[in-house]
Amino acid sequence: MEDHDIRAALDRHWDASDASDFEAEHQIYGEGAVLEYPQSGERVLGRRKIQSSRAAQPNWKRFTVRRIIGAGDLWVTEYILTYDGRPSYAVSIMEFLDGKVARETQYFGDPFEPGPSRAQWVERAP
Repeated sequence: MEDHDIRAALDRHWDASDASDFEAEHQIYGEGAVLEYPQSGERVLGRRKIQSSRAAQPNWKRFTVRRIIGAGDLWVTEYILTYDGRPSYAVSIMEFLDGKVARETQYFGDPFEPGPSRAQWVERAP
């Protein structure tokens, strides 16, 4: 699979995630895909279980992609995942095998106030 094909698949995946279209969202995963959440120590094995675990999540959520970078079999998406109006900054690392996601690792971080000690050197990002 060419890089532009994977990028198009990622765009469809994140658009479907934002629309809560669970069928389209999970077409990117291989049957034996593994999803890991290191901060909670969770691992979900298999595309069907990944989809079911996300569909069972009761919160209203939105996805705003900030950027996607990658090549070959390794792709990273930076995005903002908003649950019930509360944003969390997230990174998804996807490893592809035969054109499908074989492994995904997601990291989440809550927003925080800027540190006053560095105020003279920084500007506020959008």
